[in-house]
Amino acid sequence: MQITKNTVVQFNYTITDKEGKQLESNQGDTPVAYLHGHNNMMPGVEKSLEGKQAGDSFTVTLPPEETYGMRNENDDAIQRVPAKHLQGAKVWKPGMVAIVNTDQGQRQVTVIKSGKFMVTVDTNPPLAGKTLTFDLSVKEVRAATTEEVSHGHAHGVGGHQH
Repeated sequence: MQITKNTVVQFNYTITDKEGKQLESNQGDTPVAYLHGHNNMMPGVEKSLEGKQAGDSFTVTLPPEETYGMRNENDDAIQRVPAKHLQGAKVWKPGMVAIVNTDQGQRQVTVIKSGKFMVTVDTNPPLAGKTLTFDLSVKEVRAATTEEVSHGHAHGVGGHQH
């Protein structure tokens, strides 16, 4: 089955930067699952998966506009937040990536400066502004259930758990 709108896609990936340095990978782990055609995936990755099928492996290099977006260099991208709101470590140091719960869901932030009670963070996604290469391996493609389409996301392993 080919990847088209309203299919659930499971895939593994490795992300590298322009220099070939591996930044992130889930190879050998549970594949990511998403509902294709419902804005649940970075636009460039979703476009590159369109028409592929289980067993396909390929590499695509994408500009920041099609992945994590351009960096926001405005002053509002740098914020001070209470240390207790950061998830991921007990002691924060510059350069560390933390998770913060926001009105739009969880968001990764990068620690710039850490104090005892307050932490200054950069709210840009850590990979924003970078041209990235994705090595993608499609593991499974199936028709989405009526419930998945109505909810707008994939259910089950690698997807959303209710």
